[in-house]
Amino acid sequence: MISAITHITRLIRAAFVFAREGVFGAVDPSLVPPPGQLALKLARLVERRGVKQGPRLSRALTRMGPAYLKLGQFLATRPDVVGFNMARDLESLQDRLPPFSQAEAEAAIATSLERPLKDIFVTFGPPVAAASIAQVHRGEVMRDGIRKAVAVKVLRPNVASRFRRDLSDFFYVAHKAEAYSAEARRLRLVEVINTMSRSVAMEMDLRLEAAALSEMAENTEGDPDFRVPDVDWDRTTHNVLTMEWIDGIALNDHKRLEEAQVDLPDLGRKVIQSFLRHALRDGFFHADMHPGNLFLDDAGRLVAVDFGIMGRLGMKERRFLAEILLGFITRDYRRVAEVHFEAGYVPSHHSVENFAQAIRAIGEPIHNRTAEEISMARLLTLLLEVTGLFDMTTRPELILLQKTMVVVEGVARGFDPRLDIWKVADPVVREWIERNLGPVGRIQGAMSGAGVLGHLLSKLPEIANRAVTVLEQMEDMTREGHFLSPDTIEALGRKEAKKARVSTIALCVIAAASIGILVALLRM
Repeated sequence: MISAITHITRLIRAAFVFAREGVFGAVDPSLVPPPGQLALKLARLVERRGVKQGPRLSRALTRMGPAYLKLGQFLATRPDVVGFNMARDLESLQDRLPPFSQAEAEAAIATSLERPLKDIFVTFGPPVAAASIAQVHRGEVMRDGIRKAVAVKVLRPNVASRFRRDLSDFFYVAHKAEAYSAEARRLRLVEVINTMSRSVAMEMDLRLEAAALSEMAENTEGDPDFRVPDVDWDRTTHNVLTMEWIDGIALNDHKRLEEAQVDLPDLGRKVIQSFLRHALRDGFFHADMHPGNLFLDDAGRLVAVDFGIMGRLGMKERRFLAEILLGFITRDYRRVAEVHFEAGYVPSHHSVENFAQAIRAIGEPIHNRTAEEISMARLLTLLLEVTGLFDMTTRPELILLQKTMVVVEGVARGFDPRLDIWKVADPVVREWIERNLGPVGRIQGAMSGAGVLGHLLSKLPEIANRAVTVLEQMEDMTREGHFLSPDTIEALGRKEAKKARVSTIALCVIAAASIGILVALLRM
């Protein structure tokens, strides 16, 4: 009870801030039930005079502090939850807060690295950027007698406790919503907050961001168009991340790009194809690829920074993505529909043909048009409508992927308004499909299946030994005078025999099916 009162008190304060910033004034009263309409009218009474139009929710979230700011950024990636218009509003939310003091930053670094600052860095400058969780300083270190510039990311003091408090309020709202709303359960609001909570927890351990940098460096080692900064592990801890300073041209600095005579259409191609390679080939992608996080180095390679938000895709999701993209490229809408059913995203009681018809309504308008003519907003809206129409449960990893794709295309379109994302994506998608779903992929899948089959077959002797042991124990108990009635012995025997038969039959069926699949794959 006390916990509920605490949550409600803090949420009332948040609602008051939203009302003051005019957030509720942007809500259409006709879409709200009568009790809610009354609440909207009351909220308008406390609205600040002269409140500016525009991203009202973004202003309110910024006023509420780091956790709400991060919530807004996260929900910008979830138009299935907040609606496309609100998600577009939240995209303008800038994760910028006033920096904390230089003295606090220096003390945090010295404490975390357990050394005086002068023994860690040759120079350590003032903050160059400050966000909700951390801020970045430029420093210098000595390596092999040469000064090297580094970027030093430092966590905000006491940020973890503030996030824990506000996240508990978000969980309270999500649980209540799912308890009373079927739509909230379909959207899996508790899982949405869980996903955000895990993301924030990873962002607040800078060693994990360093690990993400390291993993992506290994994945992209041979890529001609992309790289990431080197991590200085000796100067990296839970609260501090030190990495190579990037002197390239930021992709949001169009003036410098033009002065450097950069091939802008080719730069757009690099952005899209790099992202797709990471998502498909590696199953690990940068999920915040806005222009401020991307640089162009002297060698013409893209360099990404800020690895706080990352996305992962398993092989199932990668296959789904590749086949979906190829289906749209080739206009094979039935195959696109079948992939949804095979992945289990659409319940089997729906019609493949009807779903293919809905997919066609999404795909046909985008063909034979340049990126300038394609409304990605409209495409995403239609996808979300189909999601609800065919009872598809929310797939957070795919929503994050879709949203990142929209951002990436927007970046690329800024360099070449006539860029066709489907033509640019085609070679990357086909390469992945040929490697993973073609003959080589089938052989690898068959070898993997053979390993599973061998594991299953190896369990058969163990099951037989267990059955023999049980029979021997029963015989010993009877011989040594433990009395069991004939009915009990018969019942136990039937039970064990049934278990043995079921286990043996099941394993034999699985083994036979696996052998059949293996043979079929090798013949293809």
